[in-house]
Amino acid sequence: MNSKELIESFAEFARLKNIDRPQMIRILEDVFRTMIRKRYGSDENFDIIINVDNGDLEIWRFREIVDDDSEDIWEHDKIPLAEARKIEADFEVGEEVAEAIKLEDFGRRVVQTARQTLIQKVKDLEKDLLFQKYKERVGEIIVAEVYQILGREVILIDDENNELALPKGEQIPKDRFRKGDFTKAIVHRVEMLNGTPKIILSRTSPVFLERLFEQEVPEVNDGLIAIRRVVREPGERAKVAVESFDDRIDPVGACVGMKGSRIHSIVRELENENIDVINYTDNLELYIQRALSPAKITRIAIDQEDKHVSVYLRPDQVSLAIGKGGQNIKLAGKLVNMEIDVFRDNEEFEEEDIALTEFDDEIEEWVLNELRRIGLDTAKSVLALSKEELVRRTELEEETVDEVMNILKQEFEE
Repeated sequence: MNSKELIESFAEFARLKNIDRPQMIRILEDVFRTMIRKRYGSDENFDIIINVDNGDLEIWRFREIVDDDSEDIWEHDKIPLAEARKIEADFEVGEEVAEAIKLEDFGRRVVQTARQTLIQKVKDLEKDLLFQKYKERVGEIIVAEVYQILGREVILIDDENNELALPKGEQIPKDRFRKGDFTKAIVHRVEMLNGTPKIILSRTSPVFLERLFEQEVPEVNDGLIAIRRVVREPGERAKVAVESFDDRIDPVGACVGMKGSRIHSIVRELENENIDVINYTDNLELYIQRALSPAKITRIAIDQEDKHVSVYLRPDQVSLAIGKGGQNIKLAGKLVNMEIDVFRDNEEFEEEDIALTEFDDEIEEWVLNELRRIGLDTAKSVLALSKEELVRRTELEEETVDEVMNILKQEFEE
């Protein structure tokens, strides 16, 4: 293989890998200088001229002419007079000899090794460019095609056929993928494993939800509305605290959209994840109240030092505050960055009434139905009547009425 064939084959391979001209020349020169150092010990007195367009290569060796008996004769940039005059008969001591070195002079094996080295260097450069490209895109949302579905991860490919990994732990539990599908995710992190870049995507990261809001809500993308914090139970529930920098814009309304038009597309992308959009405030007490929505809080005790909050609610609001599987209170705690404990507020409830439905775990359903039949649907409406009146107006026995009234009275005791 001559220099023209070597350079042309390398240039074609490099172009396929999107390596630009300056990088091509830099790689070629680096490999040729390595060859020179191996054969001549040093490349300091060599010039390399490369033209990747037509495959031309020139290697020039420059040496100073010294006397045949000079002590410097063995230095890499010196040549004895007798040897110099074999190149050109009229050379004199002190002049410089420029000698053209042919690639073929290095031997067939060395040239083949150089070709393999060039290809490997391009592959290494390609890996480095891919690593740097995605390192700069961490936190950015991308759309990729499902290529292969494995047990522990899904392999996707981008528009340049680069492989991307979506591990099981970064998938929404309800996600179902098929080969050829396109899916959205964010670039979560980029790692170099054994010299190969591994690009890891995520659909469970709070940043993914934040980027979806930026895509769907122009005011967020334009900076008129800021997303202050996002917390998620992927695929189940999320809370997003938003703040408007324009008094004329309602941040919650803008994020939800007319009839939920904006947030519905986000919910669908997240496999029907319920999203609570909350108006951010510096007033911690109010912020906690909004974070625990839809529950209505009667009073709050905040310990700023221990980052602990005690929240008191009416009994009928406790289950709302806690939420399914404790999701609501867990996410609210993450949102305000404090630990939240929920308590029934009996003091408050002495002044309130309680729906009879709240007692379905203590009073049989047929008894409650009998009370509702005569228009009694709260605890106080039942206690307002005497035992005799209740026995007369219902089909209940005295013993049953006594039991019901005792249960209801206990709810209002200290």
